[in-house]
Amino acid sequence: MLNIPQLLAQELSLKLAQVQNALDLLSEGATIPFIARYRKERTGELNEIQLRDLADRFAYLTELEARKQTILV
Repeated sequence: MLNIPQLLAQELSLKLAQVQNALDLLSEGATIPFIARYRKERTGELNEIQLRDLADRFAYLTELEARKQTILV
């Protein structure tokens, strides 16, 4: 099984804490513009473009992992 946050940090050249905090905020329902403007301290100053890339790549990797599990089961 993939460690998606660690993979994202490596692919996007970000710190693991930035990725984990951004994913936590997104899972809580915060929008990308809200996070970029009002939660900069938690994400280490990630901008909207970086957050969008992170969210898109996370969605892709999560779906890919789910498909792998479906095929292997």
